Amino acid sequence: MRHPLVSLAALGALLSPLLNAGTGAQGQPLSASDVTSVRSIVGGVAPQWSPDGARLLIGGALGGSDLWTVPAAGGLPTSLDIQLGEIAFLQSHQPKYAPNGQWLSYISNRNGPAELFVRSLRDGTEMQLTNLGGRINSYSWSPDGNSIAFAGDKFGHFDVYTVTVPGKAVVRLTNDTRYEVFPTWTPDGKRVVYARMDERWLEHEVLERSAAGDGQPRTIVKDVDFFDYQAGGNFGYSLVSPDGSTLLFRSHRSGWINYWIVPMAGGVPRPVAAEAANQSGARWSPDGKSILYQALWNGTQDLRIVAAGGGAPRVLAKPDGMGVISNAEWSPDGRQVSFTRETPTEAADLFVVNTAGGAPRRLTTSSTASHVASRLITPKKVSYKSPDGLTIQAYLYEPTLAPGSKAPGILFIHGGPTSSFNDTYQAQVQYLAMRGYAVLLPNIRGSSGYGKIFEDANNGCWGRCDLPDVTSGVEFLKTLPYIEPTRMGITGTSYGGCMSLAAAAFAPGVFQAAIAASGYGDWLHFHAEQELRHVKLVEYEFGDLPQAADKYRMSSPIFFMKEIQTPIMLIHGVGAQLPRSVASATFADRLEMNYKPFTYKTYPNENYYIRRRDNIQVMLGDMVAYFDQHLKDGIREPARAREGTR
Repeated sequence: MRHPLVSLAALGALLSPLLNAGTGAQGQPLSASDVTSVRSIVGGVAPQWSPDGARLLIGGALGGSDLWTVPAAGGLPTSLDIQLGEIAFLQSHQPKYAPNGQWLSYISNRNGPAELFVRSLRDGTEMQLTNLGGRINSYSWSPDGNSIAFAGDKFGHFDVYTVTVPGKAVVRLTNDTRYEVFPTWTPDGKRVVYARMDERWLEHEVLERSAAGDGQPRTIVKDVDFFDYQAGGNFGYSLVSPDGSTLLFRSHRSGWINYWIVPMAGGVPRPVAAEAANQSGARWSPDGKSILYQALWNGTQDLRIVAAGGGAPRVLAKPDGMGVISNAEWSPDGRQVSFTRETPTEAADLFVVNTAGGAPRRLTTSSTASHVASRLITPKKVSYKSPDGLTIQAYLYEPTLAPGSKAPGILFIHGGPTSSFNDTYQAQVQYLAMRGYAVLLPNIRGSSGYGKIFEDANNGCWGRCDLPDVTSGVEFLKTLPYIEPTRMGITGTSYGGCMSLAAAAFAPGVFQAAIAASGYGDWLHFHAEQELRHVKLVEYEFGDLPQAADKYRMSSPIFFMKEIQTPIMLIHGVGAQLPRSVASATFADRLEMNYKPFTYKTYPNENYYIRRRDNIQVMLGDMVAYFDQHLKDGIREPARAREGTR
């Protein structure tokens, strides 16, 4: 049943920040509750147009339902009264409209393993389409809305299947020990296009075969040297043009992640719009004459359109200053494009812009209490040199200080390591900076978005060859007049936690406190305990075991305990499903055995990573208390110690 207005629960969620707007005293730092209240109304769903173009689907941040719609012309959201059920870590529900407008599909673990479900948009009835007992990582609707092609791992590796809707008849199209994933359709609905990865997840082959399962698959194009940490998700869906003549695919072959097109009959690929920027989210226009995509430029992401036949791209929408535009989609008639926009001080909201140009129209407002919005810190983009001459781009969050006082510095390291800090909201960093810390977020070598050479520059030497980019960030902070140079901390989650441990072991004395969140200090043990995608990652970065064991060991701080001088706090989640790890507990044990100062704490009802809002709020308080203890302790260093002499 659809509701014409927002439900009372959702309305309360919208109004509560406004009702509490007077609770914060002006000049006081925002609370953990405040900084974690900046959340997107769009939720975790990529917005998409209804087949009739009248409404857009968004996530369930309003409460009461996991999915809502908003009118494309503007207006109040409408609840779909749908609960999508559970989903495993690193999976997503992926709700999608059927092209014929009859169904809404999604993936759910509500009855056990991930299966495909559909909900009738006519009468609201739901049904489970598949019963494979495995996982589903990708799927797409046939053009007529009568079938779905999906990738499932029923037999221990991902194969491509089709299932009829509502008939539930399943046909297995592929049978290969290699992963075959991210299926799409030709416009006539007769053939399915999909990607096959090699055993190292490094090379991709795009194939097509009959949707009926007869005949043999045919290779359209091959792509090499594009490591796919997301089991096919980095390469993504290869999309056939509306006239069926051309294939659009993502590639690293130019040294940047750009889009390329190739005739369906085969041939030499050409770039869609060659740029020294990573591109994402490409889509054919409904008439096949244009392609939209997003381009990332040193953390700022804009929206572009280029003619399918080639030529210079046109910027359709860009942030005003800093920001990230994502989730772009054509309207069914091709006259409009929807997208989300997030900034370092604003959660993601939904916009629509005419393809002919003009100012975007805002469809949602992720309401943030005025006392929160007015006191959020806008970072500065800065850069500095590493010792070997590499330029490191970074974000600097500057604290508000009393006259004459100085701030400790904190290096905040991102996960990945093949990831990056972009122009997005950082609740944890806001919380630290508001409490008198200058926080630097560097995109160290190994980060994405700066070309493949830069991205691969830490292969085989994690925590070693990228560490100078971190310690050079310390030296950059020391050049600022308001910094206390003898008080430096480091923190981060996942690879940021790993780097925090590496910095303590491999750069002794540089940091006076480290907080490693969900980190790993032993890459040999990491290879033995982790799930497949992490195993593929370290094998790509370090090499195969046992041949490359020395590389794994040299980058593992657990083998260099005697060098550690930095007090370390280790934190992670426990109690929930995968991923889980004993890495932090083992490292804490080894620190204790070596009489090194440390604190160890876990947070309940989590996997290894801390994601629940209630736990995050507690964690933020714990982190500040630890940094205050070690970076604001009032201990004065003698001059020779400040100069780094022995």
